[in-house]
Amino acid sequence: MKNKKFKKRYLLFLFPLLAGIFLLIALLSGDGTSLAEVLIGAEDGEELTGGNKFFLVGAIALPILLLLLSLLVVYRCYATKYEKPDPNAKKDYVIADMATAKGDFLASGTTKSDKKEDNVSRFFMLTQTDLKMANKPKPHFNDTLTLKELCERFRNFAASRLGLYYEESDIRQFIAGLSVSHILIMQGMSGTGKTSLAYAFGEFLQNKSTIVPIQPMWKERTDLIGYYNEFTKKFNETVLLQKMYEANYSDELYVTVLDEMNIARVEYYFAEFLSLLEIPNPEGRYLDVVTDKKPKDPKLLKNGQLKLPTNMWFIGTANNDDSTFAISDKVYDRAMIMNLDKKSTWFEAPETGGVKLSIKRWEQLVKRAKSEYKLTHRNKKRIRKLDEYMIENFHITFGNRIMKQINSYVPVLIACGGTELEAIDDILSKKVLRKLEAQNPIYVRNSAEGLKSYLDEVFGQDKMPRCKAYLTHLERNA
Repeated sequence: MKNKKFKKRYLLFLFPLLAGIFLLIALLSGDGTSLAEVLIGAEDGEELTGGNKFFLVGAIALPILLLLLSLLVVYRCYATKYEKPDPNAKKDYVIADMATAKGDFLASGTTKSDKKEDNVSRFFMLTQTDLKMANKPKPHFNDTLTLKELCERFRNFAASRLGLYYEESDIRQFIAGLSVSHILIMQGMSGTGKTSLAYAFGEFLQNKSTIVPIQPMWKERTDLIGYYNEFTKKFNETVLLQKMYEANYSDELYVTVLDEMNIARVEYYFAEFLSLLEIPNPEGRYLDVVTDKKPKDPKLLKNGQLKLPTNMWFIGTANNDDSTFAISDKVYDRAMIMNLDKKSTWFEAPETGGVKLSIKRWEQLVKRAKSEYKLTHRNKKRIRKLDEYMIENFHITFGNRIMKQINSYVPVLIACGGTELEAIDDILSKKVLRKLEAQNPIYVRNSAEGLKSYLDEVFGQDKMPRCKAYLTHLERNA
């Protein structure tokens, strides 16, 4: 680049040089004619006037000045080309051999310009959240509500404030499902209020739900939380990442809605979340955000990792049609499932406001329910008998994970106002009988009546309506 500039400058001296040479030739030519005759048309012996004298002197001086100008241009070009480098000039390149690096180069292999970048945060939204949460006043929580009152107030709030109507059993299942897992899948026909229920719960808690519309091409966690842009040296953050970061500051409950979660493969883009939520100790659930750390990274980002907040729930809505993927057993086993198959009817609800519920109070309510409404010995025995029947006839077993979920779900649903058999019927239909979908459909159809009879024998006549209705559904679709 420097040589090209020199060549362009070098050509500049040719113009004045050629002009000066041309004028000299013109003045000296003329077949013996005198200089005055050539320039001003004077005859021999004719005396020159003042104006003619001035013009004559200028005509002689002009080519001399042009020649001097060309020499000056040449001098400047050579002076620039061979100019000595400034020893104090700032270097912005990196030497390969770091042992010989001196002056402005850093021991790590970066330059001062790189060091300057370290003083600027690459997370804009998270840095703003640090400032926001530092000045946010602590909310006033309602610490007197019971789980039953929580369900009643939420149902009335949705009806009176939002015009959304749900059955009492649906609200109980929703609240109890949150105690089983931080992942809740709501499935059923379109238009039954799946997304609306999750949205309404955020409004009820006075902490708006984060709606994440899932895209068909999503395949990895960066689609959910964002990615680091090597060109801009900034992290492209998402609203979900910002809300997860904010939740780590707060004691409030947070709701994230994965809208139409099975329009892409859940086990791809949500894989890391599924694995982290399986870790028994919540304090060990850290999500990788970036692979390194910088001095100006947000306060709660530890070594490029963000703690998965214990006060956030992921509620996915799923439609089962030709445009979606089937949800795998890996996802179903780790999540709680809720079926919304019909629209609820209108009812007159009293005007009800929202509540502020802390994660501490929620955990207290769940713990108390598990202590007061433990699964009875009689029903434990019934469940064990059903497990043996399923192993013998269908090669399906409950497993430790499902038993743990049953022991969590049943007490909380009872505390919400339900009954023990209602809770057992509901969770067995969703977590155990659902596994029959992977069996030979002809065999399932032929064995369904026998399983219905066994349910009546073990739990009592018509005490398991949801399980029997599910078996009837499998028979019709076999």
